Amino acid sequence: MCTGLPRTACPLRLFALCIILSHAAAYFGLTGREPLVFLPGPFANEPPNSKAHLKQCEQMTLTRRQKRLCRREPGLAETLRESVRLSLLECRYQFRNERWNCSMDGRGSLLKRGFKETAFLLAVSSAALSHALAKACSSGRMERCTCDDSPGLQHREAWQWGVCGDNLKYSTKFLKKFLGQKRVSKDLRAQIDAHNINVGIRAVKSGLKTTCKCHGVSGSCAVRTCWKQLSPFQDTGHLLKYRYDMAVRVHSVTNSATGETELASPRRHSNTGPRPRPTELVFLEESPSFCRPSRYSPGTAGRQCSKDTSCSSLCCGRGYNTALHLTTLSCHCQVRWCCHVECQTCLREEEVYTCKKH
Repeated sequence: MCTGLPRTACPLRLFALCIILSHAAAYFGLTGREPLVFLPGPFANEPPNSKAHLKQCEQMTLTRRQKRLCRREPGLAETLRESVRLSLLECRYQFRNERWNCSMDGRGSLLKRGFKETAFLLAVSSAALSHALAKACSSGRMERCTCDDSPGLQHREAWQWGVCGDNLKYSTKFLKKFLGQKRVSKDLRAQIDAHNINVGIRAVKSGLKTTCKCHGVSGSCAVRTCWKQLSPFQDTGHLLKYRYDMAVRVHSVTNSATGETELASPRRHSNTGPRPRPTELVFLEESPSFCRPSRYSPGTAGRQCSKDTSCSSLCCGRGYNTALHLTTLSCHCQVRWCCHVECQTCLREEEVYTCKKH
């Protein structure tokens, strides 16, 4: 899997390949309601306390060290499954109106290049795993971690009151160990990948909020407990999409003071900086247009668009076809005594616009 990649970058990029490319065909048309097959389903003839997670870990595309960590941590395989769901759905949602719409086609080739899209994939992947790990701890799905520390409450009390904080501290620590981020590589691409992965982790941290709950008689708030809670992952997705739109192209320079190779942005005016900000997504080369089929995407032909907002960009000047579709919807709904709603079925004619091939 790491053929042709810098050795120091392999655990990082392999992680993204793991949660994006494995069983890729199963994700076409993903809606969030169907079961994922990134991991096999429940093992039918095994008791609940069996070591089924060991089999799940073995069937995943991970490095040897990552598989070892997965085997040690019951619940991690299911957490990886959840991170797949988060990252794929969020990527597709954020790029639903873009020429590159987070399609599975061409992702293997895309991850080998230093495009803005590669930066987003790495960031949203690490963000999804960080978010899923923190949530798995607070929901009791991980054996080696529990709630984030809530001042004045023991864990048992936290569960009782429903104030179990999302354990981002454990999540961040474990994630760095899982990805193998120990030292800065001299390889430019490895530095860029590590930087973008950290942008994803920081984006999750920025959504950590304090939530409080009253425990007094009749909600008097005589006793108030506060804990840390992550914002919905879609908030993180919006932030990372903004980082993508503002991404900075970088190159490498040698720090005259230390002799180390560092990332530098076009704003640089001296031998020591400025470096790209820790919150900025960075890329190495300009992206293709994604208008025509290529090894990076299937192109935009046949994509549905909005006549007033997106057809001009999505169709790349080729124009669009217009068709009339009949859709059914519930209408003239009335509430009947008691607690029953009756609706009629109506037909509505809609204009649908799709990009032309030529």
